[in-house]
Amino acid sequence: MAELEVNPQLGIELKDGFKPVNAWVGGGIAWLDDMQQFYRERSAIEKEYSQKLSALAKKYFEKKAKKTSGLSVGDTPTVTPGSLESASMTTWTVQLTTLENRAAEHDRFSNQLVSSLAEPLKHLGLKYEDLRKQHAEYASKLEKERDANYADLRKAKSKYDSVCQEVENRRKKTESSFDHGKAKAQTAFQQQQGEMRNAKNLYLIAINVTNKQKERYYHEYVPELIDSLQALAETKTAALNNLWSTAASLETQVLTRSTQLLEHLSTEIPRNNPVLDSMMFVRHNASPWQDPPDFAFEPSPVWLDDDVMASDPMSKTFLMNILVKSRAQMGDFKRESDMKRREVDGAKRVRQAIREGKDKRDEVEVVRSQFVHQSALHEAERKRISAEVEVSTILAGVGDVSVGARNHTFKNQTYKIPTSCDLCGDRLWGLNAKGMNCEECGFTCHTKCELKVPADCPGELTKEQKKAVKAQRQAAAQAQASAPAAAQNGHSHGSAAPGLQRSDTMGSMNTLSSGYAASAKRSVSGMTIDESGPPPAAAGPPPINRPRVMAPPPSQYLTSNGGAAEEQHGKMLYTYQANGEGEISITEGQSFILVEPDDGSGWIKVRPTSFGAVPGLVPSSYAELAPPAPPSKPPLGDDRPTSAAASAS
Repeated sequence: MAELEVNPQLGIELKDGFKPVNAWVGGGIAWLDDMQQFYRERSAIEKEYSQKLSALAKKYFEKKAKKTSGLSVGDTPTVTPGSLESASMTTWTVQLTTLENRAAEHDRFSNQLVSSLAEPLKHLGLKYEDLRKQHAEYASKLEKERDANYADLRKAKSKYDSVCQEVENRRKKTESSFDHGKAKAQTAFQQQQGEMRNAKNLYLIAINVTNKQKERYYHEYVPELIDSLQALAETKTAALNNLWSTAASLETQVLTRSTQLLEHLSTEIPRNNPVLDSMMFVRHNASPWQDPPDFAFEPSPVWLDDDVMASDPMSKTFLMNILVKSRAQMGDFKRESDMKRREVDGAKRVRQAIREGKDKRDEVEVVRSQFVHQSALHEAERKRISAEVEVSTILAGVGDVSVGARNHTFKNQTYKIPTSCDLCGDRLWGLNAKGMNCEECGFTCHTKCELKVPADCPGELTKEQKKAVKAQRQAAAQAQASAPAAAQNGHSHGSAAPGLQRSDTMGSMNTLSSGYAASAKRSVSGMTIDESGPPPAAAGPPPINRPRVMAPPPSQYLTSNGGAAEEQHGKMLYTYQANGEGEISITEGQSFILVEPDDGSGWIKVRPTSFGAVPGLVPSSYAELAPPAPPSKPPLGDDRPTSAAASAS
């Protein structure tokens, strides 16, 4: 096989290769149908994409129409916006319009794929296939002519062979003929030889003709036909290239127009200044507004009072303790507030750098961090402001009452062994086990009594000194508990019998910074009062007090005549199931005897009247107490010990 040139001629190179060339060209023409189907399917995809883009734009145009007013000026504007839209809504309209235009471009491209590519490919395929079939028919004709020449040559050869056989027969017949017929046979033999020579000449001519026709068939007719098929295939390829170029050009035009649409959108987006939406919202929602009025002191409906801060000794003690606590906390709150403010300022700087493109961190995470710091700053500021206002309010109301104060160094403590509060004399045990203890002088009190303790700490004491001071404090507390209560502003009730009295409203004052909330105590048991009246104030050392019973109180005391001690009864309004240690289960309507009254915690200790029942805790709101029986006047000289429960009440 000769070496292929740059522009090969299939007729020269392949000689008798019409059949494979014809099959190859036929395959190439059939491939045009694949191209046609490709562009038809691509057209369907573009059409579907166009429809989906158009439907998407329509859907969100409808959503935008419903939400434009609310997103532009809110749901309740003071001024109706009319047809105005916010800057963001306008930019969003440009984006949806761009999407619609791109959908139209894809729809146009879909139609062009069919009209400019698929249909021309279909017609080209049919035309080229028809030409190929003509080439195949012509090749078949040439092959038939060649076979006819071969048949003529075979006939000439057969005729020549038959004439030669006839000459041979004449020769034999001449040799075997008699004399009188020999001349005739000889004449016939010579004539037959002439026929043989003519047949031979015809045979030779037929050979030359057939060879010449064969030569032209293989070197001229078939190669020319193959070259024609080659030209057909190359023409098909050139036409396909033109269509491919058209397809690329059409798609480039679509992309160019889409790019122009997107470039226009890109120029519109920066015009959406974030401030514009806020400006429009403000202009359509601005309305006259005033600060809510400040809160003012409102007297109780049952106690006529003014807004002047109470300044009696007990109130000053209470305010002094609040003042000391708030002042001590102000510095901590100020430092905490400054630290949190620095963290918030740092987060704001990072966020600004992100907006300016100088920082690549995630702005959402930075905002989340800023929100955490802002919340912590808000909490610290609330505490600081509350402490500052408490201090300024007390200073403005009663002056600096902390001058010369010797504050106790109180520490939280839970009392497992029964002891007594050095201020009010009540027990520190059981439900009231949590209290305070001064580390220097040993002053013990309830948590609720902490802010009522005078700032008169004598300083660090020895163990013996603490015991002596403890005894004095307990005696003073017992004397105060057994004396009739004094009214507000120092006016006392002269009646020796117990009666209703109004307590100082400042006793339940709640301070925000110190966390103190005084709880009112409601006595549910009777109190035995000495009819001799209260001891005179500041009349020298207090009278000898009976030692306080520190153990849990007995259920009753026996009097000199053997009678039972006074008891307060009650019954359950609801059934209660025990849920914790020290509680008891009791049914609705069950009668009981009060063992320990409610000390402000919401619980009372009772003993059911049923046989063998043990005392325990129940919610005070579940029970109803009968009025206490009036105390019986003890006989003269009766030195019956006072129970701890009665003292605590």
